[in-house]
Amino acid sequence: MFRALIELARRESLVSDPDYEFKPVAWIVPVSESSELLPFRPTRESIPAVGKKKPRVVAKSFRVPRQPGRTSGDVAFFLCDKSEYALGVLPNDGNTPARSAEKLATRFALFREGVRVCYGATADEGVRALLGALDGIANGRQRVTLPVDCAANDLFAFVFAPDGDVLLHDRPLVRQYWASQRARELGDDAAQFQCTVTGDVMPAPANFPRVKRVPGGTSSGVALVSFNAPAFESYGFSSNENAPISRAAAEAAATALQRLLHASYPDPRPGHEGRTLPTRHVRLSADTVVCFWADREDEFVDVFAPLLEVSDPQLVGDMYQSVWRGRSVAVGDTNAFYGLTLSGAQGRMIVRDWFETSVETVAANVALHFADLAVARNTPTPKGKTLPPQLPLRALLGALAPFGRSDAIPAGLAADTVHAALHGTPYPLSLLQRAIERARAEIGKDEWADLERRDARASLVKAVLQRRRRAGLSTGYPELTTNMDPNNTNHGYLLGRLMAILERLQQLALGDPNASVVDRYFSAASASPRIVFVRLLKNARHHARKARDEPKTSGTARWLERLIDDIADRFEPKRNGFPAYLSLEDQGLFVLGYHQQRHALWSRREDRQDGATAA
Repeated sequence: MFRALIELARRESLVSDPDYEFKPVAWIVPVSESSELLPFRPTRESIPAVGKKKPRVVAKSFRVPRQPGRTSGDVAFFLCDKSEYALGVLPNDGNTPARSAEKLATRFALFREGVRVCYGATADEGVRALLGALDGIANGRQRVTLPVDCAANDLFAFVFAPDGDVLLHDRPLVRQYWASQRARELGDDAAQFQCTVTGDVMPAPANFPRVKRVPGGTSSGVALVSFNAPAFESYGFSSNENAPISRAAAEAAATALQRLLHASYPDPRPGHEGRTLPTRHVRLSADTVVCFWADREDEFVDVFAPLLEVSDPQLVGDMYQSVWRGRSVAVGDTNAFYGLTLSGAQGRMIVRDWFETSVETVAANVALHFADLAVARNTPTPKGKTLPPQLPLRALLGALAPFGRSDAIPAGLAADTVHAALHGTPYPLSLLQRAIERARAEIGKDEWADLERRDARASLVKAVLQRRRRAGLSTGYPELTTNMDPNNTNHGYLLGRLMAILERLQQLALGDPNASVVDRYFSAASASPRIVFVRLLKNARHHARKARDEPKTSGTARWLERLIDDIADRFEPKRNGFPAYLSLEDQGLFVLGYHQQRHALWSRREDRQDGATAA
């Protein structure tokens, strides 16, 4: 995994200058030759809307000196920092915690001292001008007024006015100075350890840099490798000596992770200035994300995220849209494909899954994933729009949690689901269990969003059962179809269909009652049908009689009665032949049968006649 990350960093020139890294710098502060601060220049740029994402304004990213993370205590960064360090003032945004005058003075003094040492080592004209400006602020000769839209975490960088747009830390003498400072950090001690990634010998293991944007992690970032308590140490080693990684390898891997987690990471390659690298991650839940890449640039990898997110078809392209309908694309690409599922928790990064395969294999498995998910949709089509051919992966997983509670999706379940989808293996049985539980809990809701969640759960139920059958783990039901299958004789599936028909008959006779037969009995009927369905069939006769008395509903009522008889007769209802209990898989088929039969009942009349005849 580390070697693949380091190779990604090398190939995309992410660490072409290992002493610098990309960070969003919100404000550029010009400094004149006479050490006067000139008007601040904002760097914010607009990011257009993509799919369902709204347009937004973000700070532009620049190469800045690479420095260790700041966790506690007062530590000033070199030539690029927040306003309280770089200028000795706090923004007045109403959200920034107050600081004492002494604290501000201390932090500002630390930043000035870093500039003073640099000037002493380089005698650089631009650094001299900045040092004079900062000293002017400290002694009150110059006042600083921050822009009204400045935030506490905005970074400020400086330019020497005669240089135009060249940042002060990019001046040649300053770059040489910073490289020497970084080299000095490695120390001159004798080599004692060997890097577990590259095999290089080194005097002491490096701390793994903190990586930001890890879902569930802290805003300051989390480390992939860390030993912050004695309980994690062994064999007499302390801290990162337990997993020695050289600074170059750690920074390259961390930069690659930062790039993978960034939605629009700046492209550092020569000739690509102003561009961004393509997105290489898909968010699964509030605390889980899957990152992916290939060992060289690849067309399929470019559309992989839009495929799973089922976003704008234009982003996917005509060639790959057939994948949504379960038809594999002849990629013929043996290019290596890597996947890494991550979560953040308790100040550290958790690797949920790591897989390595080929692009060709992933393309075929993604098509199979969508084929297994394909199910009749009960969600009504919005006026003037069309429903996407599939539901996004995040919507599928979100349907397993209470509405609006994406944080309730277990990270392990999300990781296992993606692993099965990309490997073509059976989905975890816990996926089926949670889908059934949420189907019972939300069966009485009919709002548009809830119907979409029902579609998502039905898709997952079908996919889990389909793969278990294909793998030989289950044999009690036939190959599952997208639409209602009148030839499926599984007891759970038939009873689910029967529940949908009874619901339709009640609605035909009574309209929309406050508590329908489904609201009251779905949960019990899907688990213990024997104690429920005999009673439901008796009530159905009353509903049928009432519906037959109305000329508008008489024909439909008779048709529904025939469907009920055709299904019920297979269980010998006069002898109470319904099964006492349903297994977990049969409960899933109950949910699927109800879903597909409900769709069939509201289909065109000619389709319903076909289903009735076949039943």
